[in-house]
Amino acid sequence: MGDCMTDYVLEMKNITKKFPGVLALNDVCIALNKGEMLSICGENGAGKSTLMKVLSGEYPHGSYSGEIIMDGQPVRITSSHVAERYGIAMIYQEISVELDLSVAENIMLGILPKKFGFVKWKKLRAQAQEAINRLNVSLDVNQRVRDLSASMQQLVCIARALVRNPKILILDEPTAALTESETAHLMAILHELKRSGISCIYISHKLDEVFKLSDRLIVMLDGRVVSEYQRGDIDPSNVIEDMVGRRMDEIYPSMEGRTLGGEVLRIENFTVPHPFAAKSIVSRISFSVQKGEVLGLVGLLGSGRSELLRAVFGALPKKSGDVYVDGVKRKINSPKDAISAGIGLLTEDRKKDGIIGTMEIIQNMTISVLKKISRFRFLSGRIEVEKAERYFKAMKIRAPSMHVNILNLSGGNQQKVVLAKSLITDMKVLFLDEPTRGIDVGAKSEIYKIIRELSSAGVSIIMISSEHPELLAMCDRFVVLGNGRIVGELSKAEADEAKILRMASNV
Repeated sequence: MGDCMTDYVLEMKNITKKFPGVLALNDVCIALNKGEMLSICGENGAGKSTLMKVLSGEYPHGSYSGEIIMDGQPVRITSSHVAERYGIAMIYQEISVELDLSVAENIMLGILPKKFGFVKWKKLRAQAQEAINRLNVSLDVNQRVRDLSASMQQLVCIARALVRNPKILILDEPTAALTESETAHLMAILHELKRSGISCIYISHKLDEVFKLSDRLIVMLDGRVVSEYQRGDIDPSNVIEDMVGRRMDEIYPSMEGRTLGGEVLRIENFTVPHPFAAKSIVSRISFSVQKGEVLGLVGLLGSGRSELLRAVFGALPKKSGDVYVDGVKRKINSPKDAISAGIGLLTEDRKKDGIIGTMEIIQNMTISVLKKISRFRFLSGRIEVEKAERYFKAMKIRAPSMHVNILNLSGGNQQKVVLAKSLITDMKVLFLDEPTRGIDVGAKSEIYKIIRELSSAGVSIIMISSEHPELLAMCDRFVVLGNGRIVGELSKAEADEAKILRMASNV
C-alpha cells in the first residue's frame, strides 16, 4: 500500500510476523484516524486477527518486525496490560466474563478501587454504572452475569473496555452471538462511541455490517493489505473479489438442472419438550423431504428449528414423533441410531459439538465409522486413509496433510471436515444447522458448491440459517415455524425475505 502516512492516532508500519513455515503478516502497514471506524476484511487466514494480536500485545514486541506508533511516538507493546496503558482495548468474538461475579465486578475486574486494602464497593458500582450508562442500556450492575443473555454479556465486555477510557477499541466478530435487534443496538452504540472520539477497528465476516459501519475499509489477503476503500467508494462485489483473490460473479451456484426424486425422509407428529419449563419447544410437527431436495427450515430465533432437528437426530429427547426413511419407520433414540438410518447432522456450534480439538483431521473425519474401518476389532490404518483421503480431496480441505491437528485449520476448513465426517457415513439425509456461521465469504462459496453437488448426487438436505439470502438462493422449498408449530410452507418461486418474516412473526 506504499508508505505509511503520518498524523494518525495509530500507525502500524511494515509489520511482519512469521510462524514455523508460515508468513502470517508480510510488511503490513495500516493507520487509524481519531474517531474513525476502520474495518478490516479478509478470508480466514488472511492475517486480520494476527495483526490485532500484535496491536493488543498478545504477540509482544520482539516477536515480530516493524513498529507501532501512537500519536506520533513509537511504542513497545510487550503485553495486553501495556496495550491497555496505551489506551488499546480488544473485544473478542468469544465472550470473556466471570459468570459468577456481578456485572459491576466484571466491569471493574483488575482495577478494583481500594482503600487500605479494602474494596470501595460504592465507588466500584458507581464507576461500573457510569460505563453501562454510556451504552444506553438498562442493566442492574449488581446482577450476576450468569443470568444475562449472550448479548448482555457482550455489552458487559464492552463496558469493561470503556471504563478504562480507551483511545482505540478493537472489535473482533462482536455480533457473532447477537440477534438482529441486538446487533442494531450495538451498531448504535458504536456510532455513539465514534462521536465521543474513540477510534474503532472492526473485524467481521458479516459484510453487510461492515459496509454500513465503515468510514474506511482495508482488505487483507495472504498476510498483506491488498486494497483500501473510503466509505463512498465501497463496492461489495469488488471487496469480495479482493478478499478471495479471484472474480466472483456469483457467490451462490446455480441450483437449476437438478431432478428431485421421491420422498426420502418423513417426520410425523414431533413434539420436543422444554428442558426446564413445563411446555414444549415444538408441538406436533410433520413434514417430508424428497430425494435431492434442499429444504429450508425457517423461523425466528427461539422458534425451535435447531431443537427439532437435534431431536429427530436423537441428540435431544422427544415427547412424541416418528421418523420414516425411504418409507420405513426407524427407531431413533440416539445419534448412533440416526447415522445407522442414513441421517447426518452438521451442528450449529462446530467447536462444541462438531470437532475434537485434540485429534488430527483424519481422526475427526473417520470417528463416526470406526466399526466400518476396523478388522477383528483393530483399526485398519489402510482403510481409514483410503476412506478419509477421498473426502479430503473432494472437499478441497486446505491443509498440508490429513495428519494436521484440526485446530490448525481455518473455520471454513474445519467446517469442511465436519461435513466430511457426515458424508463418510454414506448418509441419505443431511441436516445443516448454520453451515456457514463464522466463516469467510470465500469458504461460504465453497460450502454452497458442496451443497449443490450433494443435492445433485441425491442427498436430501434440511438447512437452517440466520442468513436469509443464502436460504433463498440454496433452498427448493421452505417450512416456516412459529410459536413451536408449522405456520406455513413456501415454494422457491413464492418465497422472499419479507414473506418469510411476516409468516414467522404471524403478522
